[in-house]
Amino acid sequence: MTAPTSAVDVNQPTLQPAAPTGRRLSLPVLMLVIAGALALASIVRLITGANGITNVSQMSTALELAVPIGLAGLGGLWAERSGVINIGLEGMMILGTWFGAWAGFQWGPWTGVLVGLAGGAIGGLLHAIVTVTFKVNHIVSGVAINILALGATRYLAPLAFVGHKGGSAKQSPAVESLGEFTVPGLSDWLRDLNAQGWFFISDIAGLLGGLVTNVSWLTLIAVALVPATWWVLWRTAFGLRLRSCGENPIAAESLGVNVYKYKYIAVVISGALAGLGGVFLSIVANPFYLEGQVSGRGFIGLAAMIFGNWMPGGLAIGAGLFGYTDSLNLRGGSANVHALLLLGALLLVIGAIWLAVRKKYTGAGITLVVGALMFTWYSVTNEVPNQVVAATPYVVTLVVLALSAQRLRMPKANGLPYRKGQGK
Repeated sequence: MTAPTSAVDVNQPTLQPAAPTGRRLSLPVLMLVIAGALALASIVRLITGANGITNVSQMSTALELAVPIGLAGLGGLWAERSGVINIGLEGMMILGTWFGAWAGFQWGPWTGVLVGLAGGAIGGLLHAIVTVTFKVNHIVSGVAINILALGATRYLAPLAFVGHKGGSAKQSPAVESLGEFTVPGLSDWLRDLNAQGWFFISDIAGLLGGLVTNVSWLTLIAVALVPATWWVLWRTAFGLRLRSCGENPIAAESLGVNVYKYKYIAVVISGALAGLGGVFLSIVANPFYLEGQVSGRGFIGLAAMIFGNWMPGGLAIGAGLFGYTDSLNLRGGSANVHALLLLGALLLVIGAIWLAVRKKYTGAGITLVVGALMFTWYSVTNEVPNQVVAATPYVVTLVVLALSAQRLRMPKANGLPYRKGQGK
């Protein structure tokens, strides 16, 4: 995004700012890439017999695990588009889990959602005060928020939960379910089609079946927040002003934008979204708060945001990828991860060919060697250790970030200190 060049650009309420230019996949190309990846997964399924990698239950679990990661990533997107790095997403999720469960078991799950969202927003407000007003380094502030949230919830949990039925120093009493829905008829038809084991068609049925089977209402809200974020940030004057603060706050201020206000708004929304991700963990994924249940998902959400190049659509794909690999822990982990070794090897070979076509021969050679090693690992083993299964989401996070690093472009003023009037 380039900074606005006139006062009319920023203040005109009917302005429809264009999406940022740059190397981005168009929607048809993106759908073709997804279809190609699904077709490759279908081939691997037929070769290995690992039907679990694309069945309805696997996809449904992957969706559930992707939601908190995606919400944390959306939180990071709001903050960083305004120029504030938010390493404190993990802590804000922790606050969301605790406050959501605390209010949820007493006054109902939807009250828990609202209170958990507010808990995350409080974390965002603290981060905004420290970074925007007092100009503390954003990384230092984010780490401090994480430590503060962990310490505060560990201190408060025994006071709030001990003495209630099912409560302990590390766990809250159970929270009632928010409810879920299954699309009648369509869900059963897709599950039956997936069970046929046909090439590609059954895999598509598994993917779609996971989206319409036993879906929480909070999942539906979380999915809707992705296009809503895109529309607000890229199709409204408010979003244009907010993004201008992350690109060139001095120019934005010269055009009458209250940079401090927009940074505060963005970081508080960031905390609220991360808190909502925490609520999902303590009310939907598990019907109670449990110490340590966030387990690094705030950092993985940050990685999903970076993978998505600070765009909502790319972030959603990254969250889905990380959620899918995380779901392998719960459903046929060893067999499915072993099958994915073959899938990874094939993807690396395709990547090597692509790099060779672009005359990047060194990168192509390295990629081909790694693909060959992965294929060898698949060929000489029948399963992978459970430790590898548990580490898969984090390994995938690192690999994806490494492969996508060259195309990334964060907001120009992201993380830079800003003082009112410094451009005068």
